[in-house]
Amino acid sequence: MEYISQIPVFGGFLSTIIAFVVVLGVVVFVHEYGHYIVGRWSGIHSEKFSLGFGPVIWSRTDKRGTQWQLAAIPLGGYVKFLGDRGAASETDFEALEEMSEAELARSFPSARLYKRALTVAAGPFANFILASVIFAGLVMWQGIATDKPTVGKLFAMPDASYGLQVNDQILAVEGQVVNSFGDIVDAVLAMDPPGDMEVLVLRDEGEVLVKAPYLLIPGVYSIDPLSAASDAGLKGGDLIVEAGGQNLSTFRELQQVVAASGDTEILLRVWRDGEYLDLPITPVLREYPDGEGGFTQRVMIGVYAALAFQPATQTPTPWNAAYIGAGRTVAFIESSLNGIKHMFLGNLSPTNLQGPVGIAQVSKDTANQGLRSFLSFIAVISTGIGMLNLFPIPMLDGGHLVFYLYEALRGRPPSQKTIQILMSIGLAMVLLLMVFATYNDFMRL
Repeated sequence: MEYISQIPVFGGFLSTIIAFVVVLGVVVFVHEYGHYIVGRWSGIHSEKFSLGFGPVIWSRTDKRGTQWQLAAIPLGGYVKFLGDRGAASETDFEALEEMSEAELARSFPSARLYKRALTVAAGPFANFILASVIFAGLVMWQGIATDKPTVGKLFAMPDASYGLQVNDQILAVEGQVVNSFGDIVDAVLAMDPPGDMEVLVLRDEGEVLVKAPYLLIPGVYSIDPLSAASDAGLKGGDLIVEAGGQNLSTFRELQQVVAASGDTEILLRVWRDGEYLDLPITPVLREYPDGEGGFTQRVMIGVYAALAFQPATQTPTPWNAAYIGAGRTVAFIESSLNGIKHMFLGNLSPTNLQGPVGIAQVSKDTANQGLRSFLSFIAVISTGIGMLNLFPIPMLDGGHLVFYLYEALRGRPPSQKTIQILMSIGLAMVLLLMVFATYNDFMRL
């Protein structure tokens, strides 16, 4: 998708739109299909399945009588079940009065309570399943570290005089025996001063003592979208050899230069594909998890550190990958809820919320970073949309589930007047949230 951005004048805008439509289209389709398929399994007829809102671009009606359509505004979608008034799943009482008994039996309002609840809950959980599947697929693609500390990919560096080789099994670092990559990191952090390492490796059935580069180099593994690094043009695989006029040998030194700069522009000298580039960059003050469940402010440029050599990987079993994928989905939900909690406590600025414009920009940035980054972002957005829809806000799936809980406890649903009032309040809340998030997007621009 990166080539689209090379189109003169319209390239950047066009690639942003395409990436945004792909991300939201996949996530919304899966969400609505969750509603649709569980409703169908429950005997509820779907009159319309719409991807997008507004004027219809394309439509067809299948053999079950469901109209499938694409609409012009790609900001969501909906499934309209028989007996619904519109996209918000409000009951159309006038239509119900005119239905035959056969039609009533297939309508959403006449379905048993558990069937309605399962149909509504299926949308968010379809998003969670999509995210877990993507994360699991990425684990299968990337692999997991081998049990023994074995060298995988070497980071490209201008000085290629090191003796370390791919598939070397590391036995000791600076005289300290190691059994895992964690042990290697501990040994590296204990070096004073940091520098080239003396490493004992097992190679071709024999032990060899070789020189290796310091593990925690000022290399770039990946970058945050919409960050100072992204704006400056940094890429994964870059080696930052100088920052603010200071030569760098470790990632920690880069962090210190950035922290000391405040919001003042500094010049980075970068080694990339055999060439040296000078890239000006302006660090920004950002809120960052403090590792203890809270947040702290740090001056950052938005890069993730690369290692001088990565551990060798092996392909996990599908079950292990599925477990890891589900764990990453749960971890993202927990971190998101923690962030929301700290926004209410005043420890995290609500300006971190992103709206459609911000999501579109991140979609483009992650697409330009490669397929793995783009797929990861789809998984993140899918998890976020699933989580948001479970909030107990009328208009959202979680609000409908609260109505069903009330019905289960009281033996009857809330009055139609109460539902309409609460739905209006819920709509106002959702619209205000979208307006505020979009305002944040434009302020960041």
